[in-house]
Amino acid sequence: MGLLGWSREELEKKAVWDVQDLAPNAEDLEALARRLSDYPVVIATEVGGGVVPADPAERAAREAAGRLSCLLAQRAQTVVRVFCGIPTVLKGALG
Repeated sequence: MGLLGWSREELEKKAVWDVQDLAPNAEDLEALARRLSDYPVVIATEVGGGVVPADPAERAAREAAGRLSCLLAQRAQTVVRVFCGIPTVLKGALG
């Protein structure tokens, strides 16, 4: 039994991860968020911490990733932040 009671195979069918990498090339973040929110589990890595990049393209990519995460969180029933392996429920409830 794996995460959420799903096997690895089930998780691979029901989850999408590294969605922050999709944001910089998306023409429409709202449409991307709608499409991704069809998955029961969406995983995004926080890229907004630390020193702000000097390169304008890198700053724009980071902004797009953050905006996508906000759009996904608005649509989600449950939002969990995992930091150092410790989950913190930001919205909704696990279970």
